[in-house]
Amino acid sequence: MEFSVFLFLALLTGLLLLLVRGHPKDHGHLPPGPRPLPFVGNILQMDRKGLLKSFLQLREKYGDVFTVYLGRRPVVILCGTDTIREALVDQAEAFSGRGTIATVEPVFQGYGVIFANGERWKILRRFSLATMRDFGMGKRSVEERIQEEAQCLVEELQKSKGALLDPTFLFQCITSNIICSIVFGERFDYKDRQFLRLLDMFYQTFALATSFYSQMFELFSDFLKYFPGPHRQIYKNLQEINTFIGHSVEKHRATLDPSSPRDFIDSYLLCMEKEKSKPHTEFHHQNLILTLFSLFFAGTETTNTTLRYGFLLFLKYPHVVERVQKEIKEVIGSHHPPSLDDHNEMPYTEAVIHEIQRFSDLLPIGLPHMVTKDTAFRGFIIPKNTEVFAILSSALHDPHYFEKPDDFNPEHFLDANGAFKKNDAFVPFSIGKRICLGEGIARNELFLFFTTILQNFSLASPVAPEDIDLTPRESGAGRVPPTYQIRFLPL
Repeated sequence: MEFSVFLFLALLTGLLLLLVRGHPKDHGHLPPGPRPLPFVGNILQMDRKGLLKSFLQLREKYGDVFTVYLGRRPVVILCGTDTIREALVDQAEAFSGRGTIATVEPVFQGYGVIFANGERWKILRRFSLATMRDFGMGKRSVEERIQEEAQCLVEELQKSKGALLDPTFLFQCITSNIICSIVFGERFDYKDRQFLRLLDMFYQTFALATSFYSQMFELFSDFLKYFPGPHRQIYKNLQEINTFIGHSVEKHRATLDPSSPRDFIDSYLLCMEKEKSKPHTEFHHQNLILTLFSLFFAGTETTNTTLRYGFLLFLKYPHVVERVQKEIKEVIGSHHPPSLDDHNEMPYTEAVIHEIQRFSDLLPIGLPHMVTKDTAFRGFIIPKNTEVFAILSSALHDPHYFEKPDDFNPEHFLDANGAFKKNDAFVPFSIGKRICLGEGIARNELFLFFTTILQNFSLASPVAPEDIDLTPRESGAGRVPPTYQIRFLPL
């Protein structure tokens, strides 16, 4: 449905409601912002290019902290590195709640580790971190799994014999298989039909959930949920994914060995058994299914998309590839696979990977937060349960922290001596108590996949570097790179 139709419906409804309702009531002492209309909120101040563009424009007028109304609900917007860190780190507990995303709320309904709140979230996050650590995160076993998957990818790329290919599918396979190995205790063949269907569902859902339509649905979900639209396809996809996960859980239940849990599911099932007599336990089937879904989604699409952006940037800037491959040759050589121990000796490669994540800016608005209590912040009072958007893009492109924020430049993460340097504005995984659960494993995957591929292949494109367009195909709540083809030529 075109934006003009949304605007017409919104304005018509708003004008009708103006006849019977006053302005929205004040909520606490919220930061300033554009005056909303009843029901439709700040639709008139929204740019048709999306929420991010709108928020950045409003920032110019209202500063780094302001309030917008998405439909009827107030949302506090935080912009800039210092503002975001002050909220999510310095007042981490107060800003640790999770807001809702309208397109997925009918499925999650506050369950699962990503969208849970309160004690439920704390229990599920604590369990998830401990269990993933036990089954690989931070240990050499997960490194071995990534190295194994990287070698499988090398074999697949060698089969292409230098032919042009779209890398999206293969990058989906390798990132999904890592989370599969931790959650299910096994990896899937790249031709497994069920696996392929699962990947297709994830790909479709990520594209739909981060689209412009989903941003408009966020404003008018109370009204639009009754009409056909992509939100219904999202719901259908999520249900199919959950059915797949549910079948896997039942297979594990049938073969569960209490003395030797093999993976995340086994560990959770054992907790369910131990706490089955507790009336209010959080270890139940619904939390299990939706936590597994959360881990899959977070562990697949974001890393896959980062890899796709990375190789597109490599085609655009071949001199960067040359420097990375030179460092690989000097530090790793060509006779053994890259390991996590190598990255400390490869500052330029580390800088390149960080810059890929910064520049690609995959989730520019981030996931919504919510304050857990009435919260004083920069002279304002944000009432309990108010949603908060920390605009991660405003940190990743903060000119106070990056000399050329709109350019791809690995020097952003190198000091004058060529050593890797950290940067407080580097927040692609967010920060604070709600930092991405899979940050550690994602970092390991990116390093080992990038270095393994560039250790074995040179890259070629049918398009000249200066003609390669980096404009994302989708640029809503998430950024999806344009499709492209690439040749992987064995070295």
